[in-house]
Amino acid sequence: MANTPQSKKRARQNERRYAVNKARRSRIRTFLRKVEEAIASGNAEAAVAALRAAQPEIARGVTKGVLHKNTVARKMSRLNARVKSLAV
Repeated sequence: MANTPQSKKRARQNERRYAVNKARRSRIRTFLRKVEEAIASGNAEAAVAALRAAQPEIARGVTKGVLHKNTVARKMSRLNARVKSLAV
């Protein structure tokens, strides 16, 4: 349990950051799910549109410290490759 004023404040801040990060992670997952669903449906145009919408949101996860840079690079690369394979 937090005893000092500083540790109490840190606990409050951590709770707020946790809620913000959780919401951001959930939002990113939703965008990723939309891309996955578009790929699964086989609709290339919908997949491209979903990927374009998802990319800035995923990249924002890196700048906000929710996701690691390399994780995002890997996810974007793999999604991009799958969307491109639909067009062919």
